[in-house]
Amino acid sequence: MQYFIQRHPLNYDGSQLQSLFTYKNFGLMGDSVLVFRGSCTVEQNEMVDMEDVVAQDWIHSEDMLHFIVEHFDMDLEKTIVRQRLLIATIKEELEVRGVTTLRRSGDDLYAGDKKLSVSIATLSPVSTLVHCGLNISNHNTPIPTIGLTNLNIDDVFQFGESVAEHYCAEVLSMRLARCKVRGVS
Repeated sequence: MQYFIQRHPLNYDGSQLQSLFTYKNFGLMGDSVLVFRGSCTVEQNEMVDMEDVVAQDWIHSEDMLHFIVEHFDMDLEKTIVRQRLLIATIKEELEVRGVTTLRRSGDDLYAGDKKLSVSIATLSPVSTLVHCGLNISNHNTPIPTIGLTNLNIDDVFQFGESVAEHYCAEVLSMRLARCKVRGVS
């Protein structure tokens, strides 16, 4: 599993959540994590979360740290588990940096009633995908939010790379764990 840090701004509108996006745009073939920074505005026509569509919610943040994860298998339930692994990895990385006030609820992180993250897992015709966005700024968001700057995370790319590195290592570790056990009858 590989990761790529895109340091030039890239705004997220939901269309980036597609198979082979990281390969087509950044040359990373296979299971991967793309990390980038940019605004986030997802209108209903690009929404993957039907609960948000039914509620007529929309997502907006002026500045987010984004993760797009792609795995080339077709198991959505496994991908949801991986999505939660990514969220747990983010929480652990924040704890290493002294942020101990967050709680995880499903696939999101909160400080009290203020939301830090948005996240979704889905299927494409050839892979499964996860998008996770972390507010950097909490200005002009449609709901109460907190941002990485509020948590004193200043170097968001270094933070994002650390998350990607640890997520990739965890996935590799799980794959190797399958190879070291013998079957039982």
